Formats: sequence, C-alpha cells, structure tokens
Amino acid sequence: MANKVKQVKISIKNKRASFEYFLIDRYTAGIVLTGTEIKSIREGKASLVDSYCTFVGNELFVVGMHIAEYRFGTYNNHVPKRDRKLLLTMKELRKLKAKSSEKGFTIVPIEMFVNDRGLAKMEIALAKGKHFYDKRDSLKEKDSKKEILNSY
Repeated sequence: MANKVKQVKISIKNKRASFEYFLIDRYTAGIVLTGTEIKSIREGKASLVDSYCTFVGNELFVVGMHIAEYRFGTYNNHVPKRDRKLLLTMKELRKLKAKSSEKGFTIVPIEMFVNDRGLAKMEIALAKGKHFYDKRDSLKEKDSKKEILNSY
C-alpha cells in the first residue's frame, strides 16, 4: 500500500491588480519554467508584485515576476527575476496583442497556481487602468461590505 501525501494547493495572487485595474478578459496560460523554479513555486516562494506581461514578437512574456532561488539548488539555480514565456493558443495571442496595443490597455498577471497534474499555470487578464477616483470608489465599496458583514 503506497502512502498518499496530501498536496497543498498553491495559489499566489496579485492583490494589487484588481485595485489598480479594471479586469476585462481573463485567460489561463501555462508558464515555461526550469526545474528549480517549479520547486520554489511548490514551496510558495514566488511573488507577482510589480509584474506585467509584454509581447516580444508574437510571444507573450511575464516580466518582473520574482521566484526565489531554490534552497537546495546548486550552481544550476535560476535567476530570480528573469522573463518567463507564457503559453497560450495562437487565437488568444492574436486577440490579446490587438487589444493591448490600444491606448490604456495592458496585460497583468492575477494569480499563479499549480493545477491537479502538478503544472504551474498563470491567470492573466486584459486590464484597463483605474483613475484615482475609481480607486476611491473601490475602497468605499470594500468598507461598506466589511460593515455589512460585521453587523451580523
């Protein structure tokens, strides 16, 4: 009888994305990683703060994502803030490239997770930046939801 180890769900979120942007379309993309990078992600040692997605040719890359060096890694350890390629279908890539070239639109990573098969995936969104007054409205809405929950 084999011992089954319960896997912990890994979910690393970019909490500032929904505060800074209106999220319009969401996509789930695969990420091209090295061996030590996926091991660090499974330990939860990654951050999406200040990361964004950009096109290089017809390929989409995530820039500024930090994955800490693997603690048991040797001289083969990875560079923590390198650009990493995202895997999407050609149809999705064409649509994203056309929309992101319009003024005011950008592509931001929302969440990185490890799926049931053990593969690292990233949820990205086509986003439009919020103005200062939009952010203030978001804070008021959040506070009112807290008050409603606390009144029960």
